[in-house]
Amino acid sequence: MKRLLVIRFSALGDVAILVPVLRLVAEQYPDWEITMVSRCQCEPLFRDMPGNVRFVGADLKGKHHGRRGLDRLLSEIDYRHFDAVADMHKVLRSAYLALRVMLTGARLTWIHKAHLSKWLMVHKLMPTRHSLVTTTKRYQHAFNRLGFDVHIPPTFLITSAQGQGKLKEQDTRQGIGIAPFAAHKGKIYPLEQMEQVVRLLNDRASMHDMKIYLFGAGKQEEQVLDQWAARYEHVVSLAGKQDMAADIETMSRLKLMVTMDSANMHLASLAGTRVVSIWGATHPSLGFLGYGQRSRDCIQRQDLDCRPCSVFGKQPCRYGDYRCFDIAPKDIVERIMSAYTE
Repeated sequence: MKRLLVIRFSALGDVAILVPVLRLVAEQYPDWEITMVSRCQCEPLFRDMPGNVRFVGADLKGKHHGRRGLDRLLSEIDYRHFDAVADMHKVLRSAYLALRVMLTGARLTWIHKAHLSKWLMVHKLMPTRHSLVTTTKRYQHAFNRLGFDVHIPPTFLITSAQGQGKLKEQDTRQGIGIAPFAAHKGKIYPLEQMEQVVRLLNDRASMHDMKIYLFGAGKQEEQVLDQWAARYEHVVSLAGKQDMAADIETMSRLKLMVTMDSANMHLASLAGTRVVSIWGATHPSLGFLGYGQRSRDCIQRQDLDCRPCSVFGKQPCRYGDYRCFDIAPKDIVERIMSAYTE
């Protein structure tokens, strides 16, 4: 059996985007043993992979920190016996690991991140109407360069934590999930306005016999979402009450998810759930729209010359007011309900 090493440490959303492509490689090439190396917290994403995939968790802040730690990781994965290595992160850590494996005679591929094209779009030297290749496709192309003839379908799902392995029929799905947080401020619709969205949806919940589920992680997010749930009758907070695998399973039962440009958009995409996403400083044309999601479900201001001002939403607003999020809660609710009732 041939052996393939795949490396992607972070971020959670980028690892989630890799999951469906890796699954297809594993299914279509069962004679390959695939070792997936990522941060330990990403392990739930790979629990229900085909039998020829094994996950190795990297503790980059602990025993795998620094060069000595990476050398330990190489020893743990038996790095001298791989036939190919795919660096799907292309940062210093992953490049070091990939180079060491390549020097044993393994073939090497890596993701092309298109930094220049993204820079040109952020600096208004390339129009957003020219959408860049999605990250999903970039992963696919990297595997193609190793000789894996993988073609990805328009939608995909990760099987549930219980291993059901079937996409739930749309007419059996019920309820709306909301994930109002993201890694950076430039991606987060203001929480005061998002609470208004929750309140307006709560007012319509009885009419549509639906519940509203709130997703988040960390104590601060849990506190905010618990407060919202306590105020509104049809709202339930799941923050801090279940792990990532359970979050994906819950998403797979929902008719619709509402997210930012965030990891939860990609987790919902793995669950085969339609996502209405809210975009601020970033832009879907940069290639980070959830796998299988539609551009018409993206809520964003198209009238601002300053968008996108950042690839990842890290940069502070040049005007200080994040006018990219000047979108009325009632307008967002109308878009959500339109998608929910289709």
